[in-house]
Formats: sequence, C-alpha cells, structure tokens
Amino acid sequence: MTAEFYVKLYFPLFLSNKFKQKLNKLSKIYSFLKSLGPGLLFASMAIGTSHLVLSTKAGAQYGWIMIVPILLANLLKYPFFEFGIRYTNVTKKSLIEGYQNLGKRYLWLYAFITLISTFTILAALYIVTAGLFANLFKISGIPVHIIALGLFALISLVLIIGRYRLLENSLKLVVSILFVSLLITTVLVFYKGQVAPVPDFTPPPIFNEVGVLFLIGLIGWMPTAVEASGWVSLWGMEKLKSMDRPPTTKQALQEFNLGYFLTTALAVFFMVIGWKTLYGTQTELSGNAVVFADQVVTLFTAHIGNWSYFLIAVAAFATMFSTCMTAHDAITRVSLDVLDKLFDTHRFGQNKKAFTLGVLTMAVINWVVITLFGANMGNLVALATFVSFVFAPILGWMNHKTIISKDVPLTSQPGKTLRILSYLGIFFLSAFALYYCWISFFS
Repeated sequence: MTAEFYVKLYFPLFLSNKFKQKLNKLSKIYSFLKSLGPGLLFASMAIGTSHLVLSTKAGAQYGWIMIVPILLANLLKYPFFEFGIRYTNVTKKSLIEGYQNLGKRYLWLYAFITLISTFTILAALYIVTAGLFANLFKISGIPVHIIALGLFALISLVLIIGRYRLLENSLKLVVSILFVSLLITTVLVFYKGQVAPVPDFTPPPIFNEVGVLFLIGLIGWMPTAVEASGWVSLWGMEKLKSMDRPPTTKQALQEFNLGYFLTTALAVFFMVIGWKTLYGTQTELSGNAVVFADQVVTLFTAHIGNWSYFLIAVAAFATMFSTCMTAHDAITRVSLDVLDKLFDTHRFGQNKKAFTLGVLTMAVINWVVITLFGANMGNLVALATFVSFVFAPILGWMNHKTIISKDVPLTSQPGKTLRILSYLGIFFLSAFALYYCWISFFS
C-alpha cells in the first residue's frame, strides 16, 4: 500500500465535523455554480429592450409606482417559463415536443410565431445594438448596417465554434459585469438623490389611453415574450446533454429561479435609475431605442458625473449584446427543432452541420432585412409585437396543458399555488391581448 492510499483512507477521520460540513457546503455551491445554464441564458436574453428602454422609461415617466406592474408582470408570467424547465427536466423532452404531443395544430401555431420572430426579432435587436455601439463609443463614418454585419459575424463565430458550452461560459462573465455595473449605478443614483423636478410639475396620469398603451407594452415584454419558454426548454435539453450527472428537477428549478430573480432585479434597477434621474424633469424621451439609450446614458452622466460614462455605456451595451447572442442561439435551435417535429426528420436538432448552417442562415436573413427594410423596421417590430401579444395567453395555456399532461408524472407536476398563478396569468394576458386588438383595429 502506498502512502497516498493511507492518507486518502485515514485523513478524513482527523477532520472535525464542522470542517466536514464546510467542505460539504462548498461542494454543493460548486455543484450549483456548475449547473448554471438555462436560467442564466434566460436572464441574458430577457434583459434587452424590455429592461434598457421600457423599464427605464417607466421610471422616468411615471416614477416609483411602476415597480408594481414590473413585479406583477414577472410574477404572472413566471409559471409559463418555469413549466418549460420543469417539463424538460422531468421528461427529457423539449417543450416543443410537448406541443406536438398535444396535437399537430399546436406545433403549427408555434411554428408560425417562430417564423415571425425569425424575420423580425433578431434584425431589431442587432440594429439597436449596432446603433447603440456607434452612439455610445462615438463611432462615426461607418453605417449602422455595416456595424451590424460585424456583430453578426462575431456572434455567429462564437455560437458555431463554442456552441452551447462557450455561450454559457461567456454569458456568466457578461451577466456578472452587467449586474455589478447596474448595481453600482443604482447605488450611485440613490446616493446622489432625486433629480429636482421642474416648477409646477404634474405627474402624468397612468390610466388614460397613452398610459394604458404603455402599460400593455411594458407588461407584454416584461420579462420577455411567452414563446421564449420554448427557448428555455431547448437550453435545458443542451444542459442535460453537457453534464455527466444531470441535475435533479429541484436543482434545475433552483438554477432557473436564480436567473429569473436576476431578470426581475435588473428590471427594478433600470426603473429606479430612470425614476431618480429623469422623473419630474419633463425631458422629452425619444421613441427610437438607439437614440433613447444614448440620451439616457448622457443624462445619467450629467446626474452622476462624467467619470461614470464608461461604466454606464458598458452596462448598456452588455445588455443588448448578450440579448443578441442568446436570441440568435435560441431562434436557431427552436427553428431546427420545429422543423424536426413538423417533418419527422429527427436530424436537424442533433446535427452540428445543421446548427452551423442555421446560425449562418439566421445571420444572413436578418442582415438582409436590416439592409433592405431598415427604414420600415418599426412596422416589422410592430408585427412581431402584435403576434406576441395576441398569442401570449394561448401559449401560456399550451404550457399549462403540457405540464399537466400524461407525459409528466403527478408527483412532478406543479402544485396548487403555481397552477392558480398560471390561471391568473392566462386571464390577465387574455385581457391585455383583447384590449390590444381592440385599440389596434377599432379605436
């Protein structure tokens, strides 16, 4: 027997119980950090224009009261995203396969929504990110669509070479930088204090037509569109394949809950920053996302100090860059998976060449959309917004029906509280969708 054998055999006997408990806790923390994946990607994907633009604008225009709809939206939509992780972890199938098991018509509906996203969402995200990059870092002389081409090339390269593992690891760094930057900015804003309102400032009404329309947009995109539950499910599938010991359902849900908490916290951070630096100043905010972001960063630095410009600029750009990366990956994966299920090929989703081709196809299609239809980007985004709002309650109901189907054992199905929350979410989303249809076609 070697000395090493005896050390391994007897050394643990000399450790105190307290030290053993600490080692055990460290081991659990390490296992949890290693399991980070789908929830982190969800946070990175969700923290886009809904946070940078809508949350900030909510605080800037209506003040601290907007924390209520932000928290309410995150609460009411939580079950639909949680069901995606739960279904995948329990059944080892994607949520899209769950739709297929409900009936082919549900799969075709999800395919239609994905098709609209393919031609609109990525193009909108990339053009905003390219414009933001040019504005924040004072780049002139290079057209926005050329900067977008560079972003498409860089992100496509990252996704093709590194695939899921590199995406996950890189976003751990990006989200960490983003969270720390925004936390510091929020603390500084609180330290600096509330900006002085203009004389005779009157708070704008929330429940007039303008206010209700803003609430619909905020709640509709907070934290993100409901169809993204299918994206989270596919990331869960990739995580299961990448680990030697797949996480239990409890561990998978804990990891997702951390990502969801980060998403909610960052929405509140952006809202607080908008409230503290802009509320009451009656500053006219641009409706263009790129101009708005640059406008807000400039106002932040005027309030906090010029030294903070780089910190805020990095946080703003990291917000959009990470959203582009995760959305590009997700829409590619979901498109391939939908094709697999619709045409019973079972080839695209498991094929590395198909994934590479899918990433490049998405980049080319959306760059062409930016180049040819950049002037009409607002109309394309309006179409995507309309589809997301109208079908949100239907997708929520589909997720609910899938998680309580025979695919999922009764012991793994959501409890009574989560089911009630799911029904409430479907009800409120239906009310918002009906009102949105009404004002779109009849007002």
